Amino acid sequence: MMETDFRNANIVVLTGAGISAASGLSTFRDQGGLWEKYPVEDIASPEGYQRDPELVESFYNARRAQLDASNVAPNAAHFALAKLEQEHQGRLLLVTQNVDDLHERAGSNQVLHMHGELRKACCPVTMQPFFMEQPFSAENVCQCCEKPQRLRPNIVWFGEMPIGMGEIEQALTECDLFISIGTSGTVYPAAGFIRLAKAFGAEAIDINLEPSYSSPFNIFMQGCATQQVPRMVESILSGEPIESTAEEALI
Repeated sequence: MMETDFRNANIVVLTGAGISAASGLSTFRDQGGLWEKYPVEDIASPEGYQRDPELVESFYNARRAQLDASNVAPNAAHFALAKLEQEHQGRLLLVTQNVDDLHERAGSNQVLHMHGELRKACCPVTMQPFFMEQPFSAENVCQCCEKPQRLRPNIVWFGEMPIGMGEIEQALTECDLFISIGTSGTVYPAAGFIRLAKAFGAEAIDINLEPSYSSPFNIFMQGCATQQVPRMVESILSGEPIESTAEEALI
């Protein structure tokens, strides 16, 4: 049990694919995920984009279309985090590895998408992002270069630096509580966030379907994010103790 009162705490939240899976979006690293249908080097690397931009654009256009499907909507976990942003008395940074817009659709206004956003394109020269209503295609060009460049998906591909790392690392060194939700904890640099936060004295909560035995979390809340995140948020806002839901938690 974590008895610290976090009502005025500085909090960093990291969300991964697990929070969006309950909203009907396909995951990518799990068995049967979308990446199994394509060689990663073809659709998630700058080199793949240079070889065949049309293939890459069609892949991300299909992912964008997923967001508009009638069965895809923010779930209870997204809404709970939006409530935490609106009612929490301390500082809160919501970092997501997801490229969907479900956090924003639930009402979160301050979201840092470290891996980019499907709703945006960017200039391949300046990396300036542009909101995109239409599908990716050769007709879409930037407005920031003297010679307009073909816009690419605003997605962080393999070999590229995630977005906002300076801001994220600063927040991790200053936070009182780090919360990881629905992420495997195996992909760096995000996998290292827990150890950086702990090194500077933060307590940490992991919400996931399965425990991560190698990570030094204080509390492990096992189960679906739609159930555990609202429970955790209510405890934070009320100042009540936060309890683990699995014996494997590291107290």
